[in-house]
Amino acid sequence: MIERWLTGVAERPEFAAFADAHAPEFTLAGPDGTVLGREEVLKGFGAAHGAAPDLTITITNARVAAESGDLLVVTYEEWHHTATGRRGRRATAALRRAPRWRWLHLHETWLPRP
Repeated sequence: MIERWLTGVAERPEFAAFADAHAPEFTLAGPDGTVLGREEVLKGFGAAHGAAPDLTITITNARVAAESGDLLVVTYEEWHHTATGRRGRRATAALRRAPRWRWLHLHETWLPRP
């Protein structure tokens, strides 16, 4: 959904589903160290519709790092490809299953440029 939104392909109902997938207490620790709450993330992401029309995103090396009850911790690499090159980040995410999967926290770290 993120790629579809940033390229401008996604429509508003997809954004609503994206927003709903984030718990009210969701936080994002970005690769620059900035920590944002759910509303800040959604406001910024909402404003970025169509901001990267040539973007493609690839997820690699995904794995479950821990699971206990309704909590799941996953790690993955997220690569953004544009005409000007590619940039990657390593991410660790905490999600809660009940009553449906929702993101609780996402921490991203820049990967060295290839």
